Amino acid sequence: MRIFPGNALTCSIASFAAVTLFLGSVALPIPASAFSQLNPPAPQARDTAKSAQQKNEKPIEQALEAPANNALPAPEPLINKQAAQSSGGASSTGKSVEFLFDIDKAPEPVKKLRTAIVEAAASGDLERLRPLMNIGGGLKQTQVTADDPGEDPIKTLHDLSGDPDGIEIQSILLDIMSSGFAHVGQGTPDEVYVWPYFAEKDIKTLSTPEKVDLMRIVTAGDYADMQEFGGYNFYRVGITPDGRWKFFTSGE
Repeated sequence: MRIFPGNALTCSIASFAAVTLFLGSVALPIPASAFSQLNPPAPQARDTAKSAQQKNEKPIEQALEAPANNALPAPEPLINKQAAQSSGGASSTGKSVEFLFDIDKAPEPVKKLRTAIVEAAASGDLERLRPLMNIGGGLKQTQVTADDPGEDPIKTLHDLSGDPDGIEIQSILLDIMSSGFAHVGQGTPDEVYVWPYFAEKDIKTLSTPEKVDLMRIVTAGDYADMQEFGGYNFYRVGITPDGRWKFFTSGE
């Protein structure tokens, strides 16, 4: 078969054009916007870090504000608060005391702080307790240890926890705040609301439902030790009538 020169030249030109078009499509430059999506500007990252830091440093007034929609339900006492009757008398320390199972019977500042403590402890982040403890407030700072009242209470709680993240101590705090509470020293300068309520009771007089409530927090072995000791000696929380977190301590 004969190949005419004109047809060969036409085929060569068409092939060259096709190769050029292909190489040009491969070598097209990548838009700058694509790189910006892969590597966001550094100032934006710095702004995000700064925002997170400011969030952790919010004042106590903001920390006490209850979350709008995703609030965790506050734990309730195991004992039916409708059936349980408030009782009064003298605490294990001899002070006047009233035992309560309905948080609505506490003053509004006490209720508000309890909710904030529950929300913070349930988050698993110890630092969320910091603005609630009035750290740096001298005698008004939450007492965690009697050995060094000036020590950072968050660091102390971290050291007391059985795990490296402070989860255990926060779980204990949640269990304590889920119990009934005692109103101690009404009308005196030492007036305080104490969780759990059996911290102010004769441990040997607990009813069976109260023992069940206690063993949500401690073991049967702990309870036996408490009977021998003569009183509750695990963690307790104290809140003043004006809503100040007074202590979170263990012992007598």
